[in-house]
Amino acid sequence: MQSLNLPIPIYNNNLAPRKADKHSLFRNTRDQTHRFPTLLLAAKHDLDLKEEEDKGVAAVPLPEGLLREAMPRHVAVIMDGNARWARQRGFIALSAGHEAGARSLRELVELCCDWGVRVLTVFAFSYDNWIRPKVSSLPSLFLSFVQVEVDFLMSLFERMLKSELDNFVRQGARVSTIGDSSRLSESLKKLISDVEEKTKDNSRLHLIVAVSYSGKYDVTQACKSIAQKVKDGTVQLEDIDESLLEQELETNCAEYPCPDLLIRTSGELRISNFLLWQLAYTELFFAEALWPDFGKAEFIEALTSYQQRQRRYGGRRS
Repeated sequence: MQSLNLPIPIYNNNLAPRKADKHSLFRNTRDQTHRFPTLLLAAKHDLDLKEEEDKGVAAVPLPEGLLREAMPRHVAVIMDGNARWARQRGFIALSAGHEAGARSLRELVELCCDWGVRVLTVFAFSYDNWIRPKVSSLPSLFLSFVQVEVDFLMSLFERMLKSELDNFVRQGARVSTIGDSSRLSESLKKLISDVEEKTKDNSRLHLIVAVSYSGKYDVTQACKSIAQKVKDGTVQLEDIDESLLEQELETNCAEYPCPDLLIRTSGELRISNFLLWQLAYTELFFAEALWPDFGKAEFIEALTSYQQRQRRYGGRRS
């Protein structure tokens, strides 16, 4: 597969400690270890693996060339290209592409469980994909077609949650959803709540599904929450800093809220309003493969690229 990954240095320091800077990049003194890898995080990563061994979870050998200690803790994926995949294969219904994409997601969840990725966040449905008033001038036939696809996606998500629940439990995967749930059906919201409750104690992998999600919405709701706390007197103006805002973002449900690696499929070179704050220092990998064609070989390529990089978090290249 031809990848469009960015130019990279020759090694990865994902788990290496950084030298103390003379001048801090931040005005606050809150704990930043969730974004800046240190020996503490490296030790935590090793402890996680040790806990799995103690629980009887057999370590699956990694593909040749990958290092377990250099695996990204949090991988985020923009699953793009389902419709194009269906059209290229002559399917009349684009639903065939989405069904195939669901199979790719099942495989990726299993690989993450086996290879030690702790958090997997997938962009399942953007809030921007809902029908909005400004497109009302489009032909009614087109609007009906779009609505049918949206309805199918919601139905597919519901069916996948039901069918995969036993697998999530067996794999030790915890499931969470993020996004504006106000547009979701009551039956889907209840199912999401049930799945989150039944998997909440699982710790091998945290699968976060972004549904009706928008990065701008995430930052906005975080600001509103802080503003309300200031109004209520529980937070002072001088207490507001990056760390406080990050605590209000929806990804705060995860042990590692900010992705180490973002993968986008289908050759598109943009992040499309996904995890805008959280991707500040994330390594980006753009794959040519359409999402239904993204499998083990493509994931290995993305991980290999990641492990060859030197992460600097805004600092100078050493």
